[in-house]
Amino acid sequence: MAAKNELGRHGEQLAADYLRAEGMTIIERNWRCRHGEIDIIAEDGPTLVVVEVKTRSSMSHGTALESVRPAKLARLRALAAKWLAAESRTYATVRIDVIALDRFAGDYSLRHVRGAS
Repeated sequence: MAAKNELGRHGEQLAADYLRAEGMTIIERNWRCRHGEIDIIAEDGPTLVVVEVKTRSSMSHGTALESVRPAKLARLRALAAKWLAAESRTYATVRIDVIALDRFAGDYSLRHVRGAS
């Protein structure tokens, strides 16, 4: 379990670094409420971006991107609404993104899906 947690933390750090390099501002990481967790909350200009990060080290259960199902995206939309309700900020639009990291033979492959929902 510790190795899985470490893989996930490392994947989230790679994703945050990537988003910053793409010009986004990270507002919060690992925001939690009783309904779930948002891995990364960022701003992309006037857009609030809720980011799900999935990291896989093998193909035994499919790719990282394949693991993000419609139910997860629906939960992220609900969590985004809860986060916004607790904040004083407003945004022109809200977007759900997925960053999928697959690690094979020590190398990471990163795929960023904008507007995944």
